[in-house]
Parts: sequence; C-alpha cells; structure tokens
Amino acid sequence: MPIEDIHEFIKELEKNGEIKRIKIEVDSNLEIAEILRRGMYSNGPAILFENVKNYNMPVLGNAFGSMKRLEIGLEMKDFTEIGQRIVDMTKMDMPSGFLNKIKKLPELSKMTDSFPKQENAGPVTEITSNNASFDDIPILKSWPNDAGRFITLGLVATKHPETGVRNLGVFRMQIVDSTHALMHWQKHKRGAQHSEISKDRGEKIPTAIIIGGEPATVFSSIAPVPEGLDKYLFAGITRKKGIKTVKCKTIDLEVPANAEIVFEGYVDPKDIREEGPFGDHTGYYTPVEPYPTFTLTGIMRRKDPIYVTTVVGKPILEDAYIGKVIEQSFLPLIRMFHPEVVDFSMPAAGWFQGFAIISIKKRYPGQAKKVMMGLWGMGQLSLTKMFVVVDDDINVHDINDVIWAITTRADAARDTVIINNTPTDTLDPASPLVNLGSKMGIDATQKTKEEGYQREIQQQVKVDTNTKNLVDSKWSDYGL
Repeated sequence: MPIEDIHEFIKELEKNGEIKRIKIEVDSNLEIAEILRRGMYSNGPAILFENVKNYNMPVLGNAFGSMKRLEIGLEMKDFTEIGQRIVDMTKMDMPSGFLNKIKKLPELSKMTDSFPKQENAGPVTEITSNNASFDDIPILKSWPNDAGRFITLGLVATKHPETGVRNLGVFRMQIVDSTHALMHWQKHKRGAQHSEISKDRGEKIPTAIIIGGEPATVFSSIAPVPEGLDKYLFAGITRKKGIKTVKCKTIDLEVPANAEIVFEGYVDPKDIREEGPFGDHTGYYTPVEPYPTFTLTGIMRRKDPIYVTTVVGKPILEDAYIGKVIEQSFLPLIRMFHPEVVDFSMPAAGWFQGFAIISIKKRYPGQAKKVMMGLWGMGQLSLTKMFVVVDDDINVHDINDVIWAITTRADAARDTVIINNTPTDTLDPASPLVNLGSKMGIDATQKTKEEGYQREIQQQVKVDTNTKNLVDSKWSDYGL
C-alpha cells in the first residue's frame, strides 16, 4: 500500500535507518538550517528536530535527500515508470469495437484508481481556525542575509480561474508578519499564470499552502507536469492510487486530507511588495524584487503536526535528488515527442535549469540541433541555459564521458549554437536581464560529410573480444 502521510513515511525511514532524531534544543533561526546543510553535503540522513526553541512542533528536514529515501517514499526503484504511465494514458483512446472495449476495461480501471477522492474530513481537519497566524509555526531562517523567515517546502495550491485545473507548485514565501507573506512565483510558473489571469479579471486568487502530505504529492508539486494535467491526478498516477482531499474552510480549494498543516488565504496580484534577498539553490542570494502578497485567512492542521522543510544553497543539497527523480520520470515523455532520445541528464551542479545532456540515436545530419530546438520548446525545459547532445555510445550520467565527447566530436565554430533574447530562469545570476538571456547548444555527436566533416572518421581504440574474454577468465588469478 502507498505511504499515506509524513508520519508513516518517518516510520518507514526509521525501519531503513534513514532518519535521525535530535532531542536537544535547536533554534529555527539559522541553527537548524546549518545542521541540515552539513548533513546534506555529507550524504547524511533525514533529521527530525524534536525540541525546537520557542515552539511545540517538531521540524523534519532532508526527508527526500537521497535516492534511497525517494525510493522508499515513492515505493519504486525505476522512476521512468511514472512518465510511462502518463504516456500509456495518452494512448488510451476508447476503441470502437465492443470486444476491444472489454479488453480496455482493466486499463481504464487503473486510470480511474488514480483520481483524487474528496472526503468530508481528514487528519488535517482535526484543528481548524479562522484566527490563524504564522507565528506558531517554526518557519526557518536559513542564511544570515536572508530577509527573514521563509517557507521553503510549502506546496502552493491554486486552480486555473477558467478551466478549474488544479496546480501544486513549490515557491518560497517570505514571512512579513503574522498573516502576510510574499509569494515568489516566477512568471514562467503555472501559479503565476493563474495569478495573472485573476489579475486580468480584477480578482484575487484563492491559494492554499500545504505543509507535508504523501511523498507522492510532495514530489508532484515539484514535478513540471504537462500543461492541463491536474497535479492531484498526477500524484495518484505516481503512487498508483488516488489521494484523498478535503475542502478548505475559508476558500474554494481542495487540499490533501493527509497533510500536516494547510494555510488558507489568497494572493492579491495588486498588492506588490519587495521580496528578498534569499540564499537560493544557485549558491547566490537572489536580489530584492517585487512579488505579490499572500494574506492568511484560516488554518487547518493535525493535532500533532510536523513542520516539513528544506534548505537550499550551492549544490548538491536535498533538491538535487528530487531533480534526479524528475529527470528519470520524464524521460518517457521526452521520448514520446523525440523518439531518437536515448537518455537525459540534468547534473545537480548545474541546478537543473542551467545544464542538460541528451544522448540520441543519430540517423541524419542536423538531428542534434533538431533535438535541441524541440526540447527548448517543451515546458520548463525552455528555461534550460545549455544543452549538450551526444551520441548513444556516451553515458550522459558520466561527466568524464561527456567531456570526452565534447572535446573529440565538437568543433567550437561549427557545433556551437548561440540564441539571444530567450526566456531564462528568474534565479539565473548570470543573465543580463531578469528572465531574459541566451541559450547555448553544443552538438557533440560524430559529424558526417553532410555536416561539413571532410576527414575520415578516426577509429576508436577498443580491446579485441578474444583478449577481453581471456583477461575476464583469468582476472581472479592475477591477484589484483
């Protein structure tokens, strides 16, 4: 059975030796963040802080900071399964023949099982209040020059004002006072798009900030799913069972019933204030910039909630592992549009939006550039700064193999593509303007005569089969 909530997840982590409890008093002002960073940089366990100064609520950090913990939380080892389920759903057009309909019923049943199911109540509705405040929650300050306390792993729920499709996204939120916070949703993100539509209609947008929940829901909130796919449905597809939801008390939104805490309210797109600085996953403080204000109108929470958080900074930290799962899970979707793609990697050191490597089965001249252009037109990949395309004999997850391909198969003038004035990630510290910069593509595939390569392709040095088999058979005898 899928893991139902953070409490159950903690039990599973303890069974597998993947979590430590800290019982001495710790401070949510800088101290917890530094403990978490040191643990993350050293591939340490998840940490549950049980005694937080001035608060009666434990704090959980680094819960998803290893591939093993994500395997436990999502209950799978091959994360490409997630994307493959979506690909399979797109092929499920109802056939015309009665017999074919009968054959299709098991697949349709599986899809139906993934839909969210609304409940009248759940663990998160154990305590509700319209007199809500951020002051009772151990929200962290992570870096000395941060503008204050920031919610960093809040799952921000909105729905499209016209279609009603629900979205979850993770956007940092700077606490201003007991009932106000600043919503850092970059203009390329779906939550910001919902806000802009509401602004055009002269409306505020109902918004809920969810703390905790099923690991699949946390993952789904971060994953860049295809436009129009309900994030709650995607969570059900991920865990192969629909999540339970409940209605908020003060706004018209549904939220996961098994969450720890839900902050209810609205974002006023006209109430713009200065947000930041904040030490971000690029390794730099993002500067002060204008963002809209969230106003808290109510709170729902468990009787014994756990505040789930993360810290970010120069890679590699907890977000790197979630990024690797996203990378693997969306490979089937990339292949659906670009079947020549063999593998895909976004190295954590490039904070994922900065750098990506793609291997392809090359069949015609110019194909590497075709793939680059196609991927730059796909959702959040439009924000990726640099693509390197290699042949299918290169391991995209081995940076040494990739560098070898770049230096032996790419000519700087011929194989480098520069595109100016393109969308960039808001957090990119190098772009000349916020949200606008350039792209670079490197075609590191073996070139053909049609692509201007007039030399004879040099033969790679490889051991012959007989020698390889001989050494394999005698390896244990060498005493090495």
